[in-house]
Amino acid sequence: MTSTVPTSMSTTAEGSALQAVLLDMDGTLVDSEGLWWDAEVEVFKELGHVLDEGWRDIVVGGPMARSAGFLIEATGASVGLDDMVLLLNSAFEDRIRQGVPLMPGAARLLAELTAHRVPTALVSASHRSIIDQVLRSLGPEHFTLTVAGDEVARTKPHPDPYLIAARGLGADPGRCAVIEDTATGVASAEAAGCRVLVVPSIAPIEPAPGRRVVTSLEEVDLALLRALPARTR
Repeated sequence: MTSTVPTSMSTTAEGSALQAVLLDMDGTLVDSEGLWWDAEVEVFKELGHVLDEGWRDIVVGGPMARSAGFLIEATGASVGLDDMVLLLNSAFEDRIRQGVPLMPGAARLLAELTAHRVPTALVSASHRSIIDQVLRSLGPEHFTLTVAGDEVARTKPHPDPYLIAARGLGADPGRCAVIEDTATGVASAEAAGCRVLVVPSIAPIEPAPGRRVVTSLEEVDLALLRALPARTR
């Protein structure tokens, strides 16, 4: 996708420009975390294993390799990691082939950011094939660029995905607002030095310096993103 940064930037009340908005995908913009868990349950059931519901919080929001590796070890399934990743991605793609539901407030927020020409990036631990399919529901026109988990050497919780996104938009990470839903994603964004807005999807996340927590994207607009405090270095 093209990477074009408008000359006009949004400015916070403190006079520090908000240069870009970086958004997580699963559980943040689209209601897909339950679909991922259903895919994992199905795949392991076919292999003769039952997943413990308590593992759901452990695998949510993480890179596919980490989640798959944990479930293989926890169940003792005799499947290699690469094969398991392929099985899980295939099962998930089957579930979203006809589209995936957006989280409440997602469509309105994306439309507002686009209308104000705010540079945006979709930053996900999901693989490129998944992102491209989900973009059909989100609308690719809302994103200046996208970063997939299988296209970076180190995905979340490492800072690399958000640093790559900021660099691709020509933005200072400290002047980027990130919207995330899991502890793994928050760790990645904060390690990159970004301002963070959290909309928890499954496990609760507490507020912290440079981090604000809300209950729904319906509470989020450009004014709120502009007002996010800078992280303390």
